[in-house]
Amino acid sequence: MTIDTIGNSTTARTVDRPAASDASAATGAARAPATAVETAAAVTASANVPTLDQVKNAVSQLNKSSQAKSQGLEFSVDNDTKRTVVKVVDSGTGEVLRQIPSPEALEIAKSLDSKASTGLLIQQTA
Repeated sequence: MTIDTIGNSTTARTVDRPAASDASAATGAARAPATAVETAAAVTASANVPTLDQVKNAVSQLNKSSQAKSQGLEFSVDNDTKRTVVKVVDSGTGEVLRQIPSPEALEIAKSLDSKASTGLLIQQTA
């Protein structure tokens, strides 16, 4: 590396790192960055929403996998909220160590869904 003074006019020095085109060729990235129109189209495009049967089928396949069993993971779909539930289970005792979303969060979601038409979240009077 050389340090030149401001007033000293010298020829351009060589670059210490490879040019951007060389780096992209080395990593295999040949695509240019997305334009604003492509990005906006990707964000606004409708995603394929799976049906409940497809989700249940995927959940059963996950539960059958040996990796999920060895990690103590159990997948299910809550019948009331139709949300996917993941449980971390102790393989020795069968005890649920952690559940995501928690049972309390599922109860709140059920309450919000059932009370959405009336606007009530708490069923108490003052």
